[in-house]
Amino acid sequence: MAPSGSRSIKRSCQTVLYWIPVLFINLIVAWSYYAYVVQLCIESINNVGEKIVYLLAYHVIFILFTWAYWQTIFTKPMNPLKEFHLSHSDKEMLEREDRGESQQEVLRRMAKDLPIYTRTMSGAIRFCDRCQLVKPDRCHHCSVCDKCILKMDHHCPWVNNCVGFSNYKFFMLFLAYSLLYCLFITATDLQYFIKFWTNGLPDTQAKFHIMFLFFAASMFSVSLASLFVYHCWLVFKNRSTLEAVRAPAFRHGADKNGFSLGLSKNFRQVFGDEMRYWLLPVFSSLGDGCSFPTCLVNQDPEQPTSPGHQPPPNKPHK
Repeated sequence: MAPSGSRSIKRSCQTVLYWIPVLFINLIVAWSYYAYVVQLCIESINNVGEKIVYLLAYHVIFILFTWAYWQTIFTKPMNPLKEFHLSHSDKEMLEREDRGESQQEVLRRMAKDLPIYTRTMSGAIRFCDRCQLVKPDRCHHCSVCDKCILKMDHHCPWVNNCVGFSNYKFFMLFLAYSLLYCLFITATDLQYFIKFWTNGLPDTQAKFHIMFLFFAASMFSVSLASLFVYHCWLVFKNRSTLEAVRAPAFRHGADKNGFSLGLSKNFRQVFGDEMRYWLLPVFSSLGDGCSFPTCLVNQDPEQPTSPGHQPPPNKPHK
């Protein structure tokens, strides 16, 4: 009982620690809301028209930003379908083989009816010992979640979640709207920040909120801009962060552009075919996360395009 109890305590402590970055971000956002709405707009801006315009625009951006952020946090990462998991008989067969090549032969037989084109760098079938499954293309095991995640990009501590197929669009919108949020605050706070240094503001606590708000928003803008530009580049190249670090390996070898279908199709794989959903944090990505079209010309024509599965939770391909 003691080892089990200690593991339970350890997991509980880890859970608390994993939520600290999320709590930090939420505290910063809550303070920024108070500083901008109350201290800047209500207390410091005298022009009623300017005050109304600032508050309306701010709240539209704030709602989209928080909506995308919470969607990124609470959207459960998708795991491989049951077709990729080893059956009980498959596990017994694999355990009976003690040599690597013999095990690979067993895995090849299991994977022959699955839409798998990627391999390990040595050309072997990608298999997860922890989850006991054949990994779909672009799927990786997350050591933090201890699960295989479909089209895994990275595990983000700021959202305490894996960013992958199910929430990558939300993550992109979170970056976009958080950058817009910071830029809007920086731009509208600038004239009052200047007044702070020229003694043009009343000597109240509002002036210190205005000063720190400008510094915080401008600094976050720089880091968010670099991260957003990088992920835009990944989207248009149809790569994940992991694939940018190590190119996916196919039967003919590693190919960093193996999943690239052109700028438009690459973008639509993440954001979907319907423009009305592009700017909203609702799921609209194409596919099921288990199989992806590639630009390779030497695919096996008899390879299935997708295993039997439930329809994906997005709009159908047009």
